[in-house]
Amino acid sequence: MLAKVLSGAVLGIDAYIVDVEVDLSFGLVSFGVVGLPDGAVKESRERVKAAITNTGFAFPVNRIIVNLAPADIRKEGSAFDLPIAIGILTTMGMVRDDKLGDYLFVGELSLDGSLRPVHGALSMAVAVKNHDLKGILLPEDNANEAAVVEGIDVHPVKTLAQAVEFLNDGLQIPPLQLNVEDVFRQASEYELDFSDVKGQEHVKRALEVAAAGSHNILMIGPPGSGKTMLAKRIPSILPPLSFEEAIETTKIHSVAGLLPGKKALIATRPFRSPHHTISSAGLIGGGTIPRPGEVSLAHNGVLFLDELPEFNRNALEVMRQPLEDAEVTISRASMSLTYPSRFMLVAAMNPCPCGFLGDPGRRCTCVPAVIQRYMSKISGPLMDRIDIHIEVPAVHYRELSTAYDGEKSTRIRERVQRARLMQAQRFSNVKNVFCNAHMSTKQIRKICQLSSESLSLLEMAMERLGLSARAYNRILKVSRTIADLGGSDEIKAEHVSEAIQYRTLDRELWLQ
Repeated sequence: MLAKVLSGAVLGIDAYIVDVEVDLSFGLVSFGVVGLPDGAVKESRERVKAAITNTGFAFPVNRIIVNLAPADIRKEGSAFDLPIAIGILTTMGMVRDDKLGDYLFVGELSLDGSLRPVHGALSMAVAVKNHDLKGILLPEDNANEAAVVEGIDVHPVKTLAQAVEFLNDGLQIPPLQLNVEDVFRQASEYELDFSDVKGQEHVKRALEVAAAGSHNILMIGPPGSGKTMLAKRIPSILPPLSFEEAIETTKIHSVAGLLPGKKALIATRPFRSPHHTISSAGLIGGGTIPRPGEVSLAHNGVLFLDELPEFNRNALEVMRQPLEDAEVTISRASMSLTYPSRFMLVAAMNPCPCGFLGDPGRRCTCVPAVIQRYMSKISGPLMDRIDIHIEVPAVHYRELSTAYDGEKSTRIRERVQRARLMQAQRFSNVKNVFCNAHMSTKQIRKICQLSSESLSLLEMAMERLGLSARAYNRILKVSRTIADLGGSDEIKAEHVSEAIQYRTLDRELWLQ
């Protein structure tokens, strides 16, 4: 006898429908799974057999063949346990087949028949809606995540026995109802706030400018000056996630298995801070079966690289594609996957190996050759993609001990949102450009036109401060953002002047 159960698998961050075909026939007793299964899928045979037996059903003493179609795409994970078990029980006449074409089934079976959560439930729920299916049966821990998708019935199931009773109309499992607006609103609150940071007002201003134009930024300062503390609060001043961005971000974290238990949605901008020992595959993504890396987990948020020169140079070099294209492509012999990776890069580093170059309170022990070698660990192409460099000096005791609280993140975010709105209107007819940091050279010449006074100021800065040629376009883009923050259509001399201050590493004096 033949039975077909619908299931799903994830490819990249999207899911596709998999037909789980189960054939029960006479012959030599065996249990085989075909259709390019990986190790976890092959092991499902033992889990399914134990779960069926321990649930109280008799396991058939027959020849069983399970086919996962389409058979030309490699299947991975444990989500096929439930549909395989349902298919076997259907061929035995234990389950009615009239509902099998309406629902998608996913879930990992424990040996006692209970269901464990799986990865990618949100993507599978989206696939259910796109294929006009009625609903999805999945583990209870994944139900909130899937219920974010409106227009389908999400039935949370605890055990295999419950799924069987539901299909046989012996048990009513009401669809999970979720108020998506309330969930989105409750999950969009940030725990950290800029008001916690004492002093460093000029650095906060630089971070506000970076957030307003989505500019990549590098902070340079001695240990303990607050670089990490400031970086962690950047998501709180970025514009709130839209619902579409939240869905896309949640998909990535769900596929990677990093969505907190029973959490329905990621509604705050991600903040990822990998250690400097991370490999290229960990940063960009990879593996035999590609998985999203840190650049994709930071999609729509912030990727913070602390101690930038300590990162493996090869790992930093492969970041150039996602920084340029807002996506990363991972190619393997069997497949090629593309993950989104539009993020704001925030990096931090010491000014020298000992960390105290230029610090008035402590003496630097590094010789110039060592400092030069330390700085050269960051390649020119990577530096070309960082618009703002800002020095972060040590905070004085007087600033630390003051009772004054700094400006709250909500007020800074309001200014950032106004600037982003101006940019959205400016680039409304331009493809793949959403803010000033994404402007091409041609767009810079058109949009960032300067007055004669501003041109004279920029020319003087280039000559007297020894600014490099790469700094020119960066200064124009940052000047445009500063003008947007001030609500000005014209880039004025004071906007250019402030932008020049944010090119620390391009000054010849820094490297001498």
